[in-house]
Amino acid sequence: MTPPTVPADDAPVVLYDTTLRDGTQGENITLSLADKLRVARMLDEFGMPFIEGGWPGSNPKDIEFFAAARTMRWEQAKLAAFGSTRHRSNKPGDDPNLRELVAAETPVVTIFGKSWLLHVIEVLGATPAENLDMIAESIGFIVDHGREAVYDAEHFFDGYRADRDYALSTLRAARQAGARTLVLCDTNGGTMTNELVSIIGDVRDSLDGDPDAPAVTWGIHTHNDAELAVANSMAAVAGGIRHVQATINGYGERAGNANMVSILANLALKTPHVLVPAGGGDLPGLTELSRSVAGIANITPNDYQPYVGRSAFAHKGGVHGAAVAKVERSYQHIDPTAVGNAGRLVVSELGGRANISIRAEQLGHQLEGVVDPRDLSKLIKQLEADGLAFEGAEASFELLIRRHAADYVAPFRIVDYTCLVEQRDGRELLAEATVKVEVDGEILHTAADGNGPVNALDAALRKALSAFYPGLDDVHLVDYKVRILDGGAATAARTRVIIDSMDGARTWSTMGSDTNIIAASASALADSIEYAIWKSGSELRRRDERQFTTAAGRDGVPTTPATRGATATPRR
Repeated sequence: MTPPTVPADDAPVVLYDTTLRDGTQGENITLSLADKLRVARMLDEFGMPFIEGGWPGSNPKDIEFFAAARTMRWEQAKLAAFGSTRHRSNKPGDDPNLRELVAAETPVVTIFGKSWLLHVIEVLGATPAENLDMIAESIGFIVDHGREAVYDAEHFFDGYRADRDYALSTLRAARQAGARTLVLCDTNGGTMTNELVSIIGDVRDSLDGDPDAPAVTWGIHTHNDAELAVANSMAAVAGGIRHVQATINGYGERAGNANMVSILANLALKTPHVLVPAGGGDLPGLTELSRSVAGIANITPNDYQPYVGRSAFAHKGGVHGAAVAKVERSYQHIDPTAVGNAGRLVVSELGGRANISIRAEQLGHQLEGVVDPRDLSKLIKQLEADGLAFEGAEASFELLIRRHAADYVAPFRIVDYTCLVEQRDGRELLAEATVKVEVDGEILHTAADGNGPVNALDAALRKALSAFYPGLDDVHLVDYKVRILDGGAATAARTRVIIDSMDGARTWSTMGSDTNIIAASASALADSIEYAIWKSGSELRRRDERQFTTAAGRDGVPTTPATRGATATPRR
């Protein structure tokens, strides 16, 4: 018999995405049927060669997913259904789980089985011999139905430590039954990298040396409980593993799975390995893929995630900023555009004039002739010492530059405001704000209510200014964050408020800081509205003097440009 050809070390590394199955086991991650189909389509378009769609034997939604998937055209991916070995009391053909796997009609079926005698005896209630039969018969059933069988050796590294020979025997059972991909799973995620590499080496030496055994591709599936999932996956590839399972953004149970985004970028950009998808797939679309999946899962993207995070190529320190200004790669391990991301200089008290000048230029502002970068840097350091933070509110940074221009004229001025909060006899809380604003020498006095003082203040300010700037109706507050800066001061602490706003075309952030949270909020709100007016220019302002004649104050007197202190009746 001719000895089989064992995959060479230069064989392609094939990626297997399990976001739709293992990723959805992460806490707070729930995907609807429509969500799963959208993510699957995105992964296919990206170039992912294997997509594990779910466990059809575990829930109706996954059965519906595979039914819908049969009507879809797959350009790149092979779809895989996931399930367990048969129940110890069932024959393969009578096992509901195995029947659902075959009924899913996917070209690939992944079966997981027990490698650890603790699970075999105490969880399954089976004997070691029964477990080997369950593995072999389940894989054989799948292969007999014409499916490509992938075998996930669950808890393999724990099982190996407990009983090496038995763990190896489970792999032999799956291989002899027809599995051609054997995946070593660090299910508890606690294996150290050096031990993982040693075990993989022993497994390959022990099983690949049998000339009568079928050739297999070795795989790895790691969890991140020891913060080593990506490192262990990369080390496994260096040790000859050529099938890597992971999830987008590392979503998964407990501390998560290996992060497919980082693994893909590492392999494509840092190693000479041939990769499937070829070239890493749509590598410049990696950042968009990561953030899109996060959006579908309703999970806030991790700003600090390697390669694709908003801060992955952000430079805050003055030394870093000055160096990047001269040689961009001096403080970046790759060109961020390679993965669809962008470098960014952060304006803060830690940055120098280089950070400020370059960031201003990136935002479209020339400081020359407007303000000395040294003076602006000193001002920012002082303002941040007072509680502001420009790195999280670049619109406020742009306004800071704008206000130094010779031609700067404030589009409005808040003359005064009042906020009241009232709750009586346990009834619903009421909040009301009154605002007096001045525009072009004219003053309008309005009031509005809201579900809280900041919401009421926002509504009153917009109501006052909408007479002058009707386009503000398109501006919406989308996020509001408060940070206590000196918790030791308890309720007297200084607070920082950051507000995110959008108008459909752009999103921006502004801030305010004060020991009074309402004052900090008012400052951030005023900056947000001024930024919208400035950036929209004449498109936002459509002033028609006749529009003032239709509004009435509380006393019923028509409000006109000449009417001072006019009010709009608040809702109750």
